[in-house]
Amino acid sequence: MTLDFQPLANAIAQLEKSLAYAHSPAALADPGLREQLRNSVIQCFEFTYELSWKMLKRYLEATEASPAELDLATFQSLIRLGNERGLLKSDWNAWKTYRQARTDSSHTYDAAKAEAVFGVAPQFLDEAKVLLTNLQRRSA
Repeated sequence: MTLDFQPLANAIAQLEKSLAYAHSPAALADPGLREQLRNSVIQCFEFTYELSWKMLKRYLEATEASPAELDLATFQSLIRLGNERGLLKSDWNAWKTYRQARTDSSHTYDAAKAEAVFGVAPQFLDEAKVLLTNLQRRSA
């Protein structure tokens, strides 16, 4: 099975661009603009997060000896397996933080939670880049 990494690469690029705009001098000088750009970052984070773990799962299904077992795996065991295989930058504790940020961003709108998700996005961007690089390198 050939995996198409371009959607993940595109999502990462969008998250990176949104973060750059949100931290720009123009955004820092205009609270309304910053809020809108923060919301963009959150949306890009959500999309990149979803693509990241799904791409990890697809890759593991394509490369593991017993791919059917992955259908029964919990999210936590999927992340641990990805970490054991050297595909991820961080361990379950960091991914637990990303997962909570994703949950917080989608279930309720609260300015404090939005800021917390916004604060996690740069760390997750690094995580997603490492995942993409490792997947591309191993699939070449």
